[in-house]
Amino acid sequence: MIVDEGDGDGESPTTVHPPDSTASPAEFTAALRVLRTWSGLTYRQLAGRAKELGGTLPASTVATTLGRTTLPRESFVETFTRACGLTDEEVRRWLDARTRIAMGAPPRPADEPKSEAVAPPEPEPRRRRRWRTPMIVAAFMSVVLVGTLGYLTRSFGASSKPKDTVAVVPGLDVREVGSWARIRPARSPEFCLAEGTDRTRLYPGTIVAQQTCGGDASPHLFLDPVGEENAVQIQWHHPDTGVGCLTVVNEGLGHDLLEPRDDCDDDGMDQLFTIGAAGPAEPGRFVIRPVGTSQCLGLRDLDTVAGTEVVRERCSGAPDQTFLIDLIPPP
Repeated sequence: MIVDEGDGDGESPTTVHPPDSTASPAEFTAALRVLRTWSGLTYRQLAGRAKELGGTLPASTVATTLGRTTLPRESFVETFTRACGLTDEEVRRWLDARTRIAMGAPPRPADEPKSEAVAPPEPEPRRRRRWRTPMIVAAFMSVVLVGTLGYLTRSFGASSKPKDTVAVVPGLDVREVGSWARIRPARSPEFCLAEGTDRTRLYPGTIVAQQTCGGDASPHLFLDPVGEENAVQIQWHHPDTGVGCLTVVNEGLGHDLLEPRDDCDDDGMDQLFTIGAAGPAEPGRFVIRPVGTSQCLGLRDLDTVAGTEVVRERCSGAPDQTFLIDLIPPP
């Protein structure tokens, strides 16, 4: 892929060409990362743009996909490129390049006519980065290497934020675009937050409970910062049921239970949580509080067995309200 420099004042490339010359999944994914930089959109803004266009593109999916070197799914490429602001014809060229790589076909010869460069989209109301480098190739390789190494470093817990930056989650190096995590009750660390059912049988839906880690009911969790009061959404990525967000049930027979809902909403107070240290005497242990309440998440009836429901309850300092949170690599 070819990128053309801007005017040198620190912002993003002014034009970007379809990846006709990419020959491997790693090169194609690197081209997607450059396209994201060219668009000037954050992962969360891309998710919002995709939603406006009738698609679904969680910020966590973008972060994970762009951090890998494997070939993304066709549906991701189509939704992502449209969200970046490309036209139907431009999107088709990206899809053609992906299909070619998947089939093992060689890239377009260098002497074939190249498509017209894509003009930059309307700027977002924020400052965008532009690369400073005398050579176009050097610019491209710098972004690929720095982006990949930075992603891997942050994924495994090393911070790239300035020291004076306020942490999204104090005590956890959650990336600004979100991080994958494993959440376990501190009192029963052999269990993880997973799918369960209401043991009273009053509430029929799927709820959040403690279950043996790594079982069929175990989803992949993603902490997604929303930018207000250090709040996060806890996204729920399940191999069978897809992506949802942990939601406090506020009415009916399931009142105070938590369930994974597929309608994630940044403005939904019942889907926002703050995560804070349990106390100076308990390093590495955290309390999870629903935003806008004085309550905490805990285990129903202080129970310790598999299947115990996670509930919203009055903060008491009891051990069932303390959780272990580990940041982990993408699944």
